[in-house]
Amino acid sequence: MKTKNIWFNQPAGRWEEALPIGNGTLGGMIFGKTQIERIQLNEDSLWYGGPMQRNNPQALESLSQIRSLIFDGKIREAEELAADTLVGVPDGQRHYEPLGDFYIAMDHSEHEPNGYQRHLDLEQGKVHVNYTADQSIYSRDYFASYPDQVLVVHLKSSVPGKLSFSTIFGRGAVLESTSYSDILKHPVGFQSYLDRIEKRGTNNLVIRGRSGGEEGIRFCCAIRLISEGGQVHYSSGQLSLKNGNSATILISACTDFRVPKEQLEAECLRRIEAASTKPYSELLADHVSDYQSLFKKMDIHLEDENKDVIYSELPIDQRLERLRAGKHDPELMSLYFQFGRYLLISSSRPGSLPANLQGIWNKDMLPVWDSKYTININTQMNYWPAESCNLSECHVPLFDFIDRLQVRGKETARTMYGCKGFVAHHNSDIWADAAPQDVCMTSTFWTMGGAWLSLHLWDHYEYNKDVQFLEKVYSTMKDAAMFILDYLIEDPSGNWVICPSSSPENRYILDNGESGALCFGASMDNQIIRELFMRCIESTRILQEDQEFGEVLRSALTKIPETSIGKHGQIQEWSNDYDELEPGHRHISHLFALHPGTQITLQSTPDLAKAARVTLDRRLEHGGGHTGWSRAWILNMWARLEESELAHDNIVELLRSSTLPNLFCDHPPFQIDGNFGGTAGIAEMLLQSHNEVIRLLPALPSAWPKGYIRGIRARGGFEIDLEWENGRLLNTRIRSIEETRVTVSYLDQKIELNFPGPNAMIELKGDKWNNK
Repeated sequence: MKTKNIWFNQPAGRWEEALPIGNGTLGGMIFGKTQIERIQLNEDSLWYGGPMQRNNPQALESLSQIRSLIFDGKIREAEELAADTLVGVPDGQRHYEPLGDFYIAMDHSEHEPNGYQRHLDLEQGKVHVNYTADQSIYSRDYFASYPDQVLVVHLKSSVPGKLSFSTIFGRGAVLESTSYSDILKHPVGFQSYLDRIEKRGTNNLVIRGRSGGEEGIRFCCAIRLISEGGQVHYSSGQLSLKNGNSATILISACTDFRVPKEQLEAECLRRIEAASTKPYSELLADHVSDYQSLFKKMDIHLEDENKDVIYSELPIDQRLERLRAGKHDPELMSLYFQFGRYLLISSSRPGSLPANLQGIWNKDMLPVWDSKYTININTQMNYWPAESCNLSECHVPLFDFIDRLQVRGKETARTMYGCKGFVAHHNSDIWADAAPQDVCMTSTFWTMGGAWLSLHLWDHYEYNKDVQFLEKVYSTMKDAAMFILDYLIEDPSGNWVICPSSSPENRYILDNGESGALCFGASMDNQIIRELFMRCIESTRILQEDQEFGEVLRSALTKIPETSIGKHGQIQEWSNDYDELEPGHRHISHLFALHPGTQITLQSTPDLAKAARVTLDRRLEHGGGHTGWSRAWILNMWARLEESELAHDNIVELLRSSTLPNLFCDHPPFQIDGNFGGTAGIAEMLLQSHNEVIRLLPALPSAWPKGYIRGIRARGGFEIDLEWENGRLLNTRIRSIEETRVTVSYLDQKIELNFPGPNAMIELKGDKWNNK
């Protein structure tokens, strides 16, 4: 068994054991059942309803009064007024929906198959199932092809003429039948969320439907069955094969979010027609070539020198159980790292929407938290590994989304707050809705979503040194900064602050014992403002334009409150040093300056770094890190503090307590940001590059005494290979995309490196450091 496989020796009994495939727009969850296979399908643009105008015109009329009430300490009155006037109308955005379920009922006897195995091959980006039934070996391969924009299922029987099955597509209910004959009698309501299923030609099905009434998104799905040997039949919305040798099923889907509704069917059929001109071997080869062009840009191996078993010979559920029982498994952490990269490749490709709360994999017609874009941490966390883990191309869908959010956010800023620039709150949807979501005091009225997202634009520039990209996106960063400049107000101490705001998603305790959420000058807000303003100022220097605006920002920064240390020795969460209602809250928003921000470091702000540690300790002592994404954020923070053992402890805890059998992160329920945050955190332990210094193995734990990582990226346009043994750096290779110089540090040593031109490489042996 290959080491880059996630495998089971039984079919999935529930969705959380199924294995994901995806090409950015089309996703599938593979159950691998032997009698009736289920593939749960998603198309990334299939959301409920259509765009809405939700900006509340009452907001501007009440804003001054709400601010006065907050400054006067009348928090309850301010919150009551905000609930009436600052919410979106209606208060909810749109939600994501599944495309449906595709079933393959195999014509097997009722005898239990044997020799079963199901695995996700991370090297090739495909799922494989094989088992023995009725004296024949059956195998299936599944993948979602980005080049051909189809999901592919290939089935084979080792005995010619023994491959027989029937298929059915449904939406809105799960087919519970367990026999081949029963699938021909699908239950009432199984297709109630579809408009129609029709035959096209001898071996095509076209499924059509809509979501959200007359104004809702329309969708189409096309399915083609291609057989080698046997006969293909159609009956009552089902395609069947009798007595075949092998078969390839092609599935395509699209919505009128991208394709005019009159052309949906033609586009779906065009895709499967183009794909079917290729033999299966070519479809697979093209998929693997495309996938590996991204996946193979990095490799990692964390070796366990004292292992008592061969890990690759254990199914993934057993490996997780061993970890929960206290066993070590560094190689599982390597696998988890690469699984996170696989998920980003599979859910975020140029032309797709960005990965949502579940990537693209959602089974529910009304998912938890609507499976939207939660932009007070979760969407951003989805993209933390994009640059450092050598997947810059996968960052592009987020940039496209920010472009649309900027347009909608300008309208919201003008209508609701009378401000220039663009704003976004803590949630958005497929339509890049920028108005407030929900009526929740701890999150709804937070206005920093657009500012935080804009920092991803700078991050992409920093890693790639692409000045043309910076020229293109600077206006977006400026628009985010302009909103802040307009929205800032002077507080009673003379500081410029955001008001109203909150510290997502916590509450504080007032002197009278009441709790509040609305505030002014939350620490996270001040930290995001500083980060954004500094990046805009730096952009004006690099681009040699808009210098006057840069000076405006420099002046404004002198009025923004600095990060403070509170009475417990912690980073203060609010402008006043309140106690938290939930000291163990899952959000640790006031440590933004530590990570993903760059304002708190061990080297430049040791007192704040110490206070950040106190903050993390207090959160964890009171039960923090109880959600997967929160644990992943904590992991990244410990890595930034170079606390290698604590960082490692949090990876272990992420796998033990917040990981489902298929390695999906458990909020609970499933939420994908913890996977991406976990991958980014492992990268952060092995390499850091903020504040113009590349730090090698800054948080290498004792549990990883030997290993390597290849292709990890650093800010400044560098790609790096590291190898270590006995906990010491052995070899370092650094490649630069341009002529430059950089400071590199390892332990307490530093070295200045000069790169004479593009693609120059410098190699450092371990003794280079040992002799310093």
